[in-house]
Amino acid sequence: MTAVLDTPPDDAPRVSKPSRWAAPPRPVWEEPPNKAGLAGKGIALTLACLAILFPLWIVIVTSLQSKKTIDEAGGLVVIPKGITFIAYQELLSGGQVQKAALVSIGVTVVGTLFSMTVSVLGAYGLSRSGSLGHRGILMTLLATMFFGAGLIPTYLLVQALGLTDTYLALILPSAVSVFNILVLRAFFMNISQELIDSARIDGAGDWRILWKIVLPLSRAVLAVIGLFYAVGYWSAWFNASIYLTDQDMMPLQNVMIQLVQMQQRPVGLQAQINTGQLSPLAIQMAVMVMALLPVAVLSPFVQKHFKKGMLTGAVKG
Repeated sequence: MTAVLDTPPDDAPRVSKPSRWAAPPRPVWEEPPNKAGLAGKGIALTLACLAILFPLWIVIVTSLQSKKTIDEAGGLVVIPKGITFIAYQELLSGGQVQKAALVSIGVTVVGTLFSMTVSVLGAYGLSRSGSLGHRGILMTLLATMFFGAGLIPTYLLVQALGLTDTYLALILPSAVSVFNILVLRAFFMNISQELIDSARIDGAGDWRILWKIVLPLSRAVLAVIGLFYAVGYWSAWFNASIYLTDQDMMPLQNVMIQLVQMQQRPVGLQAQINTGQLSPLAIQMAVMVMALLPVAVLSPFVQKHFKKGMLTGAVKG
């Protein structure tokens, strides 16, 4: 008795496995692009990339040049002539810029964790239709997206709470974004209700369901929302400018504004600039690079979650 083999015969046509980087199948009604269209797209994308990367290249190169090279170029440097890290060494030598960087890092980490905790708890509660005050709380949150108290009442509230000249003033006034809560809520509502009901039958409570089921299934949207909060805290400067008066408590963005506008320079940097050892332009560009570096490093790792995290939560909700 012969065994029936599942392998195809030798003369059968072999179907190649699609490449990971292959373009998705084109709909039957859509005509394939011609050479002119492909060339136009390539040129447009190249010009767009150059428009983004060229200014960034100038900023990085100028920050790595000596005062002599910058003076010879008459300002911003396009073609580097050697590399020197003297601007970064002076900025990170324990002065005001290093303190400001540590303040920004601390505010970003603590603020992001606090904002994510509040947003996740609020979104999960609002995603359960039978929760207490669900409709009223949701309408109140939606109203705050269109109507705000204004700057003066907000400042008076922060002052009355005793938060001025404290790091909490950099976190609490902008701790929660209603838009992010709505995106999280929409994503949580898409999680299978049967999965949650089965967990309840097994004796799991709301906290365990949130920690063991909802959060692991929502990694994509959590990564995106976490990046939004982190970038917001890292780039924030307005709260510090109105709530802080102590110069040593200023975050990196505020110090960067002062250095770029040359309103106030740290004593050590001022002495180096006066003696001709440092270029003010190199210092300005180096501070810009320090402010942009964390966002540029983190964004590629979260980029893959943007489509699933944002579109799935916002469209299907």
